[in-house]
Amino acid sequence: MDTRNSFTDIEYSLRKQTGKRGEFLKRIDPIIPWEQLVDTVQPYYPSGKRGRPAKPLEVMIRMYFLQQWFGLSAAGLEDAAYDSYAFRKFIGVNFLEEQVPDADTLCRFKRLLRKHELDVNINSVADDALKAAGMKLTAGTVAEPQLRIVRRRNGR
Repeated sequence: MDTRNSFTDIEYSLRKQTGKRGEFLKRIDPIIPWEQLVDTVQPYYPSGKRGRPAKPLEVMIRMYFLQQWFGLSAAGLEDAAYDSYAFRKFIGVNFLEEQVPDADTLCRFKRLLRKHELDVNINSVADDALKAAGMKLTAGTVAEPQLRIVRRRNGR
């Protein structure tokens, strides 16, 4: 993922307040083991040697989770990624060099995950990481997913 700053990044860094979506994504990003998820899906992901170049796998995985967490359709996520700075930053797309993967690309990616039962696997990895951090995710809509601290039970 590209880490160079655009003018938009500089402008947003000067804000005094971050929205709920941005705060949620900032909190959850370091908890999810992205490299482990990429390693899990990589053997099944097209290399892009034929046809169009493949989109970066981590971008696709991040979009997959955004779609689940915020209850968006593929087309809704594509629109939200263009409209929301927080989504674009979380996905890791820099408009200077690339565009957000379109809804069809996201649908094909989800089919690939289901075909190889990777969706269950990566969801389990993400849930385990959240549990290890003492968190539980309550999925919501674009406006209201919540990440809560969960009390640990004795002996578990």
